[in-house]
Amino acid sequence: MTTTPQVLIAMGVSGSGKTTLAGLLAEAWQATLLDADDIHDAAARTRMATGLPLTDAMRDPWVARIAAELSRRVAAGERVVLAFSGLRRRHRDRLRDTGLSLRFLFLHGDKDLIATRMQARSGHYMPASLLDSQFDTLEMPAGEADVVTLAIDRPPAAMLRDALAALRLTA
Repeated sequence: MTTTPQVLIAMGVSGSGKTTLAGLLAEAWQATLLDADDIHDAAARTRMATGLPLTDAMRDPWVARIAAELSRRVAAGERVVLAFSGLRRRHRDRLRDTGLSLRFLFLHGDKDLIATRMQARSGHYMPASLLDSQFDTLEMPAGEADVVTLAIDRPPAAMLRDALAALRLTA
């Protein structure tokens, strides 16, 4: 992939640092920041807050809303950085099906590190008790040519440098 993407997607399980990296990328790349968590409907947020994972049937309309929002933003001339779990291949494929030029950054790391991060954060509806279900749902993006894997055990600034270098983007 040598073309400059219109959309960068920071993906991974909850607590992997998607929102943090996406924010840094959006600032460095002068792009609009979108957090897929903000596109969940109230019922999905309530369900997760009570410790129940979403089903694929519940995720499908959410992914469709994300795809539509990305298409709308790019059509308006924006570059977009999206924080999005992207746990299922079919969800990543749904975003690919928009025809937008996009790249994924898969934030991958140790479950214990992520659990520690989740327990330390406040104000998020996703409880640490759902971490196992996130890992169970995750379909690793092996063999997906538009995905760059980043280790999460580094400071955010180092991850940003790695992401920009891997994507050959200029800050």
